[in-house]
Amino acid sequence: MTYLLLSVLCSVSIALILKYNDTKSGNAILLLTGNYFAATITTLILSFSDLNFDISLPLLALGALLAVFFVGSFFAFTKAVTAAGTALATVSSRLSVFLPALLSIFLYNEEPTPLHIVGYVLTFATLWLFYKSLKTDKSKSLNMSDFMYLFLLLIGIGVSDFGMKIFEEEFAGASKSMFLFSIFGFSFLYTLGISIIKKIKADKQTVLRGMILGVPNIFSSFFLIGALEVLEGYKTFPLVNIGVIVLTGIAARIFFKEKLNNYGLLSIASGIAAIVLMNI
Repeated sequence: MTYLLLSVLCSVSIALILKYNDTKSGNAILLLTGNYFAATITTLILSFSDLNFDISLPLLALGALLAVFFVGSFFAFTKAVTAAGTALATVSSRLSVFLPALLSIFLYNEEPTPLHIVGYVLTFATLWLFYKSLKTDKSKSLNMSDFMYLFLLLIGIGVSDFGMKIFEEEFAGASKSMFLFSIFGFSFLYTLGISIIKKIKADKQTVLRGMILGVPNIFSSFFLIGALEVLEGYKTFPLVNIGVIVLTGIAARIFFKEKLNNYGLLSIASGIAAIVLMNI
């Protein structure tokens, strides 16, 4: 349970830092570049203390592929926080639990109960309530691209989380630190390349916030893998996600005075119920 708690706290920190960056109008790509630079250095240091330092070509390829989803979902998260607020953006990101949970069932024969199936149905009900919350919120003016970011956030994080499951199942005994180094190393190269191509002007404060963001970012994945070593995927993912939703909602209310309308509150309640059912 320690790994689960630490993964939750790291993920909550990520959401709050993204919100703070939004209040400072920091460039999202520049933030991510600093984030992945710090994460790459951190995992490299961890790798030096890892007795199993080798990395195979298949593992490197998996890291490169997952890096695409890491960068895409993180960028979508920054946009979703701006569009929908920290709490609802987090609900969208954490409902991604249904994707790795379903994939774990179909690909690794983890058997769901009828309650799990009800939880999956509630997931889609939550998405509808989430949509109604945003549409009826007069303080927000959303367009199709905003909803697209929310959708990409859900899919991107779901695939990224399942990547941790693939590592645990298919690369038993491989270096966890080197695996994360490959993901964040490629993510840094991708975001750096985008920054250069788009000729984004460097901003020290945004880069610094990104480097601070990189620490909980890397350790959220590190602790998630640790949790998967002792718990099944269909238990681990719901527990982590429900904790992140609850704590982020509370923190956003305290630190950023974010308020939710009735549909928003119902979407959080429904999301929590869905995750609880998928965890039973």
